[in-house]
Amino acid sequence: MPPLSPEQALQALRRANEVARRAMAEGRHPFGALLLGADGVTVLAEQGNIDTVNHAESTLAREAAARWSPAELAQCTLVTTFEPCAMCAGTIYWAGIGRVVYGASETDLLSLTGDHPENPTLDLPCREVFSCGQRAVQVLGPFATLREELLAPHQGFWAAR
Repeated sequence: MPPLSPEQALQALRRANEVARRAMAEGRHPFGALLLGADGVTVLAEQGNIDTVNHAESTLAREAAARWSPAELAQCTLVTTFEPCAMCAGTIYWAGIGRVVYGASETDLLSLTGDHPENPTLDLPCREVFSCGQRAVQVLGPFATLREELLAPHQGFWAAR
């Protein structure tokens, strides 16, 4: 898989955050994900969060697995605003996606959501989930330079629900 430059990662994370903002405008949780092709630039698909069970990342990974071959997905990158939860990491793994880029950590999210019933976060890093598998998934993140930008849609969102 070709390397992903820091500029490519930041540009993709900002686009994923636009997807998250659209999801929020539609009354859904503000999370967004993209699937990049092997070139690290071409956006093959994007997905906002649907609900507590149908996260942006897991929905995107399932749809990608139905559309592209394992060989193609092994060269793809899933970009997401926040670190994939255990459910999403498992779905990404089973879909065969080769790389994950995330902006802010699960612990950053927990600091905003607390014990909100619509987002009961799991303290299980995606790297740990992937390390239990039989094939490697490259992980890049978090990106501290975008932390505040990615947290912004969540400021006040969870308290208002």
